[in-house]
Amino acid sequence: MLKRTCTCGEPRKNNSGETITLSGWINTYRDQGKGLVFIDLRDRYGMTQVVFDAEDTPTEVMDAGSTLRREDVISVTGEIRLRDGKPNARLATGEIELVAKDIEVINRTAKLPILPDDHDADKIGEEHRLKYRYIDLRRPAMQKILKLRHQITQFTRNFFASNDFLEIETPLLITPTPEGARDFIVPSRHQEGCWYALPQSPQIFKQILMVAGCDKYLQICKCLRDEDPRADRQAEFTQIDLEMSFVDQDDVLAIMSEFATGLYKEVGGIDLGDLPHISWKDAMDKYGSDRPDTRFDLQLQDVTELASKTDFKVFNEACESGGNVKAMRVPGGAEKLSRKKTDAFAEVAKTYGAGGLPVVKYEGGKFVTGVAKFVEPIKEELVQALGLEDGDIVMFGVGSYRVACTSLGEVRLAVAKELDLIPKGLFRGLWVIDFPMFDWNEEGQRWVSEHHPFTAPLESHLDILESDPENCLSSGYDLVINGAEVGGGSIRIHTPEIQSKVFGLLGLSQEEAEDKFGFLLNALRFGAPPHGGVAFGLDRLVMMMIGTDNIRDVIAFPKTQTGADLMCEAPGIADPNQLDELGIIMREPVQTTEPA
Repeated sequence: MLKRTCTCGEPRKNNSGETITLSGWINTYRDQGKGLVFIDLRDRYGMTQVVFDAEDTPTEVMDAGSTLRREDVISVTGEIRLRDGKPNARLATGEIELVAKDIEVINRTAKLPILPDDHDADKIGEEHRLKYRYIDLRRPAMQKILKLRHQITQFTRNFFASNDFLEIETPLLITPTPEGARDFIVPSRHQEGCWYALPQSPQIFKQILMVAGCDKYLQICKCLRDEDPRADRQAEFTQIDLEMSFVDQDDVLAIMSEFATGLYKEVGGIDLGDLPHISWKDAMDKYGSDRPDTRFDLQLQDVTELASKTDFKVFNEACESGGNVKAMRVPGGAEKLSRKKTDAFAEVAKTYGAGGLPVVKYEGGKFVTGVAKFVEPIKEELVQALGLEDGDIVMFGVGSYRVACTSLGEVRLAVAKELDLIPKGLFRGLWVIDFPMFDWNEEGQRWVSEHHPFTAPLESHLDILESDPENCLSSGYDLVINGAEVGGGSIRIHTPEIQSKVFGLLGLSQEEAEDKFGFLLNALRFGAPPHGGVAFGLDRLVMMMIGTDNIRDVIAFPKTQTGADLMCEAPGIADPNQLDELGIIMREPVQTTEPA
């Protein structure tokens, strides 16, 4: 067997004259005729051009070379020489070529269902790529992503090890706990009729580790949530999970900021600069989002008081019901944004609960089109409040506070994309802090946690936790980069008394709380230190660095939008004997269509 002596990305001009052996896959094959064959040999480190030249290559090697095809696996020994003519600027090895002297054809490929070409990837349906993922992963772009993911995890481990964190594993088979999404459940063979749950996160276990005196905890772990996938979310994802004892919010944000900025600088070559803090209220007021994208300047302003002076029914109903009217000035938008485009933005607003998107243009010193006749009485005040200039367009978000902010915030993002306002290659990060402790669920007529039920209120708000939960702020915080939440956490509740009060506000009786979280409540009764932590989404960190909005691009073996693994054909049908052994009886499938 010919054993490689270097990788396909190593040879350079200064190696000219050396004899080496390369192993890899044939990326391209070109038979020039007249005893001249070229191949590009590829491994994960790069590519080198190999030439089979009848003048310098033995006859039996030439014969073998003439039978090669793309994606065959070979080893080839030869002499490095400088290329004739212009170097290949696309390859790091572009100044040299390897003249084949010996060859071993290790494995000939069958007819390929797809080709691992970066430039052809967009032409291949994603489902086809996922079915033959072992070929798709050969693409240089995918190899780069896998390497970047490795570099991120290596930096993470090294950084936190140098700060005295212990990497500790937590179990994958746990008891079901309500954390917001559905649990994946696993039957127990030994306790018939009982079920494990797969962890949505290690949240409770890392808190218990703090009670256990572990002080600083790290885990790069799998989290599993039975929820509908989307472009930036999978049911199975990876989290960089951290927890610290005897800390307050400032302590956590300081070390996590050092980690985030260091990671982006060292691994991605990206300077995040300082990470400012912005309150949830300011983020919603200015950007209409608790994950604000601050790379462009469009901002929202509250014009509820001005709107109440108009005769516009939509504004009046919102004002009278305690809602809000938010406004966003788009400089130069009167000419750039047609009626068709603003109608499309209205559909965006409706998706987020608004009834529509009132708009008005400011041209020639007056309001025209849209809701012009309704806002004319407040023209001077509105012009001054928004700093309007000729040719601007104004868009309004109307509804409850969250609806008015969020709907216009989403329109803000759509407008920025339409007008190309987001600078390419710019990265902006910040921490969002001072989240509400609770949000009122209209459908269930109860309070729900803004983060999760183990988040502590701000110390200064402990006295209003029960008396005024609507205005109680939490010690939760999120790291947002370029409008995406890449990490989040909080200072945790560390006393059973406060935890019980929070459970009560969330509608859990003492018995229900003990039934669902008894082991955590017991742990808090036995000397729990103050503690807090963060979880970073590893997949999202990789997504941000490579500039993709598809999480499946950064996971080696992802699931489809329906949660299927097309390569290994999961989920599949269980063996009836196995189900019988587990005490599981399958019901007949529900008939969804009339039989033919």
